[in-house]
Amino acid sequence: MRIELTRFRVKAGAKARVDEWMTFLNDHLAAVRETLEPEQMYVETIFSETSSGMDYLYWYSVQGTGGSLVEQSNHWLDAQHLEFWRDCIDDNYPPEDLTERVTMMPERVADAMVPLDSVPHSPKS
Repeated sequence: MRIELTRFRVKAGAKARVDEWMTFLNDHLAAVRETLEPEQMYVETIFSETSSGMDYLYWYSVQGTGGSLVEQSNHWLDAQHLEFWRDCIDDNYPPEDLTERVTMMPERVADAMVPLDSVPHSPKS
């Protein structure tokens, strides 16, 4: 399992586009969920911050191994995600990975974070 928190700087003037994208994601959560399983993404959360006049996004994720990359996806939402990325994330400012110090979760939650195809299915009544 890979747990990450990464900070990305938003391009100057792109805050309105970021807000539009966050609203879009919230309005299309069913489509977002369709993209998570192929990536082995168990949790993905985006936070925002404005500091010293600059806007930042923080991506927090809990991901299994062996998932596909967003760049390899044929899902329409991932194509829009990559377009958003090009429009809004400042490539001149390197992403900053924060250091994981401790992860705390109940064992039953950690045990449940497995690829969907390895979860035993119970017969429907």
